[in-house]
Amino acid sequence: MTLQLNELSDEFEMSSAPVGLVNIAARSGLYRNYVKRLFDVAAVLSASLVVGPLILLLALLVAADGSNPFYWNERVGRRGRNFRMLKLRTMVPDADKMLEDYLSRNAEARLEWNSTQKLKSDPRITRIGRFLRKTSLDELPQLWNVLTGDMSLVGPRPMMPSQRPLYHGLAYYSLRPGITGIWQVSDRNESAFSKRAEYDSAYDEKLTFRMDMWLLWSTVRVVLKGTGY
Repeated sequence: MTLQLNELSDEFEMSSAPVGLVNIAARSGLYRNYVKRLFDVAAVLSASLVVGPLILLLALLVAADGSNPFYWNERVGRRGRNFRMLKLRTMVPDADKMLEDYLSRNAEARLEWNSTQKLKSDPRITRIGRFLRKTSLDELPQLWNVLTGDMSLVGPRPMMPSQRPLYHGLAYYSLRPGITGIWQVSDRNESAFSKRAEYDSAYDEKLTFRMDMWLLWSTVRVVLKGTGY
């Protein structure tokens, strides 16, 4: 399956990023509006007997590294409503302050952060955190958010409230954020943050059960490559 993002680039323009709650008409479709949610719940419940003990084991490893194993992070959900996303901790305490200090002293890192909202050499990441990010295992607790309805297995990458001014698009707000999606299986660590709006628009237009299955399978291949950071 191939997604033609280039076709969207010229059409995709907005003068400003949306703020607050976003009222956007939902697209029609049986899978999009009903089956997708049922599949999410069934898949999470089916996987819980295997994934649950794995999360517990990883949490013990994080705790042994000197950190509270879990943390809640505020993210933007469907229609612009904020929710608390659960993750395994991969960063040191006071990570936000450390980031600002680091960026203020490193112009090259500041440019990288402004473009991608990520750092290849992030000083905030702990030893076990680097492993969790490389394998994407830090994302597993988000299955709880899928179960509660704030997220989906597949959808746009969840963004932080502070990133909303950088996101000039609407597709994100019509969907539940996903544990995986087009961004995660493409050039996830190389693309500019602004590119995500095109990924989300492509997914919103082509959303089908077949696409979700393809993205889930592609995610397995990406995780095995260990390209995360």
